[in-house]
Amino acid sequence: MKGLFFLLILICVSDEIKAQSASDSVMAAVNSLFEGMKKADTNLLKNCFSSDAIMQTIQDNKGIVKVSNESVADFIALVGKEKEGAADEQIMFETIKINGSLATVWAPYNFYYKGKFSHCGVNSFQLVRLNAGWKIQYIIDTRKKEGCL
Repeated sequence: MKGLFFLLILICVSDEIKAQSASDSVMAAVNSLFEGMKKADTNLLKNCFSSDAIMQTIQDNKGIVKVSNESVADFIALVGKEKEGAADEQIMFETIKINGSLATVWAPYNFYYKGKFSHCGVNSFQLVRLNAGWKIQYIIDTRKKEGCL
């Protein structure tokens, strides 16, 4: 009986360690994006995304909501033109859900440009685990100037 109890505890602990390891891998993939932004490192940024990733932003202009698309390649080129340290997006991992090769991340953020607060919002990521590791497949964010964390 003690052996069965010990085995059940071992299985539960093992599952918890695997889940923590997967969450850490997903967080590392997302953190690479913001490290690449801060360093203006286009190679690091390119490595963060899947080959057909999608970027979108939700804009709310006095109650008129619009979803805008942004090319990942254009985003990387824009960031690459900045000096190191110009773009500093500070995120907080609020929720991470993983099922097999799919991960979802909900991450509120504050964005600073050249050391000054620009805006805040929430990033919603969909990541896929490919042979090369976790890659961002889809990101959509909100942006606002007030009511920030």
